[in-house]
Amino acid sequence: MKKLVALSTAMLLLGVCGTAFAASSTTQTVTYEVSAINEISVSGNPGALIVSAAVAGSQPTAVTDATTTYAITTNGSAKRITGVLNTAMPANTLLKVTVTAPSTGTGAGQVTLTASAQSLVTAIGAVAESGIAISYEFSATAAAGVVASAQKTVTLTVADAA
Repeated sequence: MKKLVALSTAMLLLGVCGTAFAASSTTQTVTYEVSAINEISVSGNPGALIVSAAVAGSQPTAVTDATTTYAITTNGSAKRITGVLNTAMPANTLLKVTVTAPSTGTGAGQVTLTASAQSLVTAIGAVAESGIAISYEFSATAAAGVVASAQKTVTLTVADAA
């Protein structure tokens, strides 16, 4: 009888221990998405562009500033960077910009900025780069006369290709 009780106790303990080590599991559903990302920023403002010299018999000498850069992140394709002025430049003056393309785009070269959006870089694919050069040139003809110091806002936008 002692053997039967001992055997029953052992079987009972094995059954309890077996249940203590049983595993349990469950599942979860994880939803994910990557939204369209089109970000651009600039390093700051260029210095003042002051036309103040000319060679006698020639139009005033244009001035340039290439101290600013931009950063871009886009996960799209067929994007472009446009540039637009908040208002038109004074008569007989021009503000031009050259925006270097990131590794996945094509630069348009030097573009005259106006109050209408101009394509500065095209064919941009997915990219994340910074420190990309921007160069401004300001010119005026003698017919511009003296133009008081003023400011224009240049807006750069990452947009779908036209």
